Parts: sequence; C-alpha cells; structure tokens
Amino acid sequence: MAVNFQALAEEFTKFYYAQFDSDRAQLGNLYRDHSMLTFETSQLQGAKNIIEKLVSLPFQKVAHRISTLDAQPSSPTVGSVIVMVTGELLVDEEQNPQRYSQVFHLVPEGGSYYVFNDIFRLNYS
Repeated sequence: MAVNFQALAEEFTKFYYAQFDSDRAQLGNLYRDHSMLTFETSQLQGAKNIIEKLVSLPFQKVAHRISTLDAQPSSPTVGSVIVMVTGELLVDEEQNPQRYSQVFHLVPEGGSYYVFNDIFRLNYS
C-alpha cells in the first residue's frame, strides 16, 4: 500500500509543533539513538542529546506558525518521507516573529515513523 506522504507530513508536523510548543522534553520518542539534529551550526546525534539541546533553548514559550509544507517520498522501497517546512516562530513575549526552515527525514518503524534527520535554520533577511 502506498503511503500518502503529504497527509503523513501534515499529521506529523501538526503533532510535532504542538508538542514542541507545549513541552519539547516529550519529543524524545520521535528520535532514535542514530537520529541526527542539525540546529543552526550544532550537530547532535542520539535522542538523548537531541532532547537535551531542544530543552536547553533559551526561551520559555514558543509558538510555531507553518507557512509552507512540502513532502516527497525519499525511498522507493522503504517508505521514508522528506518533509520541508517554512514558517514563523514567536518566542516568549516577542512581538516580531522569526522566520525558520526545517527539514525532517521520517523513516517507518513498526507501523509508525521516527525522525532520522532533523535540520533547523533561522532565516535572516
């Protein structure tokens, strides 16, 4: 059965950003020991290191607003999906949003998906 990769991407990002915005410490189950995060200039591997980085970010409140979401299958045999997101972040009491781009490589595992690669960048004008 073919994966509806666009629907998967929409469902994943809705869940991911809702969880990130409410309690990012709980995102650990989406990553594995071989998962990798590139956050700006930092590269980290492993769910524990990734969550430590996300929790250590210097803000208390955050809200993601997705502007665009694109998805493509990334393997003809495995069913993995590449997801590209652009949007805006509002952190703490800031009134001016920051633009960001984020790419997820989602890999199937046991009827679900995990994040194999996660690349995040703020976009400066």
